[in-house]
Amino acid sequence: MSVLKEKVVFIDKDGTLIPDIPYNIDPGKISLSEGVLQGLQLLKERGYKFVMVSNQSGVARGYFTLDALKAVQEKIETLVSTAGIHFEQFYFCPHHPEGTVEEYAIECSCRKPMPGMLLQAAEELNIDVTSSWMIGDILNDVEAGKSAGCKTILIDNGNETEWQVDDKRSPDFIVKTFLEAANCISEYSSYKIETV
Repeated sequence: MSVLKEKVVFIDKDGTLIPDIPYNIDPGKISLSEGVLQGLQLLKERGYKFVMVSNQSGVARGYFTLDALKAVQEKIETLVSTAGIHFEQFYFCPHHPEGTVEEYAIECSCRKPMPGMLLQAAEELNIDVTSSWMIGDILNDVEAGKSAGCKTILIDNGNETEWQVDDKRSPDFIVKTFLEAANCISEYSSYKIETV
């Protein structure tokens, strides 16, 4: 008997779930972006689970260690738990080819726009990527989501500055806030159910 696969929302961290403070690992400076709790609650009601996928090149650059991200993860878990939300898993890519820490200064398949973190999650957590979404604030997030087989939403909050768009970097929806992204997914899900 086959096990039913999960539908998830893959969520970028900096600039999407929380305000972008470059290379920040201080839990005291971490807060949720406006509308995130309401958006997560709406998506939970629609049956989605949550997975974070975040590039953390600060590890490769020697700004902080991979272990330092545990406190960041714990703070985010604490913030979302106030609304009864939890993340299934947190995936961090510590690599960057121009890094100064030798073991992390590599080309990899997990640093977005590559889809490695999403594909790893799909395998480990039994995720149906075709029923899942990627929400991010730059087109590298969109490309990672599309390459993994997800639908994608770009939160256009000013963090994408290059706008190098092609088929892999064209989001299904562009919105201004996380709550708008959640509403898009909710409405799309309702439409799909009604038309099946």
